Amino acid sequence: MVDPTVMFKHSYGLYIVSSKDEEGAAACLVNTVTQVTAEPIQVVVSVNKDNVTCGRIAASGHFAVTVLDESADMPFIGRFGFRSSADIDKFEGLSCATDEFGDVYTTDHCCGMCACAVRQTVDAGTHLVFLGEVVETRDLGDGTPMTYSYYHTTLKGKTPPKAASYVAE
Repeated sequence: MVDPTVMFKHSYGLYIVSSKDEEGAAACLVNTVTQVTAEPIQVVVSVNKDNVTCGRIAASGHFAVTVLDESADMPFIGRFGFRSSADIDKFEGLSCATDEFGDVYTTDHCCGMCACAVRQTVDAGTHLVFLGEVVETRDLGDGTPMTYSYYHTTLKGKTPPKAASYVAE
């Protein structure tokens, strides 16, 4: 027997993943970013194939990851996690910067950023897993990184259906 809620006990963070191609910028909230090597520094990120952001990463070959900090509130999280880049400009009205690829990221409620060049892509069914080599980093402040546990227990956040850790009620 498999109890999928046990996966909630894994230590995850919350991250905004963004990418820009000739069609524009897109971003989404994920809890699946992990550093997998130190030399060179590489990370993996899992993005639902139905997200506009997934298509932008696949088309452009690069992405930015920002680490959410505990100052983020539910309206901010909802903008990136429960809305589609097809419907809104997720960066409108926020303090933003761009990485060396031109990927837009917000500096609001984030404590770090890394820009990544896609080195490999793995089809994982509902998601694509991108292996990215970190080519740029920026320290965005001293905020405490938000964990998935903090999101669920303190902010009482829900898991959207496109999330890698979604469990149907």
